[in-house]
Amino acid sequence: MPDAIGIAGTALTVHRKWLDAVADNLANVNTATATSGDAFRARYIVARADASGQGVHVDGVEFGDAQGRIVHEPNHPLADADGNVRYPDIDMSEQMGALIMAQRGYQANAAVVDRAKETYQAALQIGRN
Repeated sequence: MPDAIGIAGTALTVHRKWLDAVADNLANVNTATATSGDAFRARYIVARADASGQGVHVDGVEFGDAQGRIVHEPNHPLADADGNVRYPDIDMSEQMGALIMAQRGYQANAAVVDRAKETYQAALQIGRN
């Protein structure tokens, strides 16, 4: 049982970091910058299975395009001489889909930890009797 808890625990960590990245991306979807600067870069978590086969870990982070998308908003305080500002190139529907997958993965692994803990406690009770 401790192996099940450990493996699910590694997945909980990966899913939490994934949720954090998606939340950050969604929070910055409307962050405007001047066209002379870089747009907010979306963050994407890269996960890999452990070499030992005992779980997963975050292998790195990849970032979206700093070019973003140019939007004509002449009244925006950051608008350039042509009336353009730069926004991140973040697809809201893609991020919402990722949010649902990360939430479900987190919930599933939390359930595995709970069930493994219950099973371990039941085995201890049997050993005491």
